Amino acid sequence: MNGRIEEEKAVVEQMIRLYCQKKEGNSLLCPNCQELLKYAHNRLERCRFGENKPTCQKCPIHCYRPEMKERIRIVMRWSGPRMLCYHPLAAIKHLLREMI
Repeated sequence: MNGRIEEEKAVVEQMIRLYCQKKEGNSLLCPNCQELLKYAHNRLERCRFGENKPTCQKCPIHCYRPEMKERIRIVMRWSGPRMLCYHPLAAIKHLLREMI
């Protein structure tokens, strides 16, 4: 089974890909979305909570630079509701973690 960080990396990648393909109309990740994905993965790899990482919304530490935080917020806000259609298991699992 994947660890918590690997699961988070997969979910953020699904969200960014969904945004880039459906919202921006790209067949592959554009350079801006590639940069955001790389940044998000880097932040997850360096998370001080490791496998006990809370969801970002519940995290007491805001580790994203303001510009990147705004970019990921836009992506998540758009992709979040659509994840139920495109990646339902990942979306439900993430929602359950938010409730805990």
